Amino acid sequence: MDLLLTSIKMDWPVLLPILVCSILVLAVVINRIAFYSKNKRNIVESRYIQSLQKELANSNLSGAESIAVRCGGVVGEVTEEAVRIFSEQRKGFSRSFDIAAALATRKLESHLTILGTIGGVAPFLGLFGTVVRILYTFQDLATQGNQSAAVAMGIGSALIATAFGLGVAIVAVIFYNSFQSTVKHFEDDFQLIKLLFLSFADNEDEQTMQSQSNISLA
Repeated sequence: MDLLLTSIKMDWPVLLPILVCSILVLAVVINRIAFYSKNKRNIVESRYIQSLQKELANSNLSGAESIAVRCGGVVGEVTEEAVRIFSEQRKGFSRSFDIAAALATRKLESHLTILGTIGGVAPFLGLFGTVVRILYTFQDLATQGNQSAAVAMGIGSALIATAFGLGVAIVAVIFYNSFQSTVKHFEDDFQLIKLLFLSFADNEDEQTMQSQSNISLA
């Protein structure tokens, strides 16, 4: 504990950037956990897809939109946009839906670059603090002579900066990978919703072509 307090007292200028990084990591983690918890929907187990499929099979777009509104969150917003696109431009549905899904994905990925950057930079900040403290330790040795206690204190203080940097980086990388996995889950849900709407668009096209063929034969 004494070594830690001494290190903070002597090396606070080089430890300050690491402290700022740790605060940013904590803020982003809390923000993303709250956002994902608010928007998390298991669309398979909740029979969300089955309900949408039933309404689309009955050509009840208002019913499908009501289901999306009740679902809420990012998934609900994307589904609402899918219903709107499906009702207005079925031939260009795929491209228009991809735009809506990409915009939703941006919301999901917001602030994640901060975690990725800190995960890569924090170890170097810790290493920089270690190098600075070792240089000061060598300077003290040159002016005060060989003092084993001073050398041990200096090296121990130097290693604390590296430990802080590695600790912040490890936490940042763990949550970054975890959040990326969550975003990937949402993207899979978007693709599932897209395929559901496309399947009904294709079925209607086939029925239209078949009816036109029957008319021409008649």
